[in-house]
Amino acid sequence: QVQLVESGGGLVQPGGSLRLSCAASAATLDYYAIAWFRQAPGKERERVSCVSSTEGGTYYADFVKGRFTISRDKAKNTVYLQMNSLQPEDAAVYYCATPYSRLYCLEGQDNYDVWGRGTQVTVSS
Repeated sequence: QVQLVESGGGLVQPGGSLRLSCAASAATLDYYAIAWFRQAPGKERERVSCVSSTEGGTYYADFVKGRFTISRDKAKNTVYLQMNSLQPEDAAVYYCATPYSRLYCLEGQDNYDVWGRGTQVTVSS
């Protein structure tokens, strides 16, 4: 069973950047679609981005297009989320997850059965 661990969160000023990492153990991430979700206090968890295992197709939510980039590092068995031009509304706990389909990105958190524990992103001056 794949296990996912996020890292890279922290405090950043508005307009700043962070790179989140999602590392895997007990599996090779190349064979898994990996999504990033986020959840702010009092809000529902929302999908931010996803990369499929086949052909590396990507998805971005409208509210991060042009600012966030998802990528894989096969050698490090890690998926990254590069976040630029961060704003206070981006503050949340960010989670990586893989869906039941394993290969393809899916909508909705209910379609994802393996989750990391999350990493906190705070955007404040």
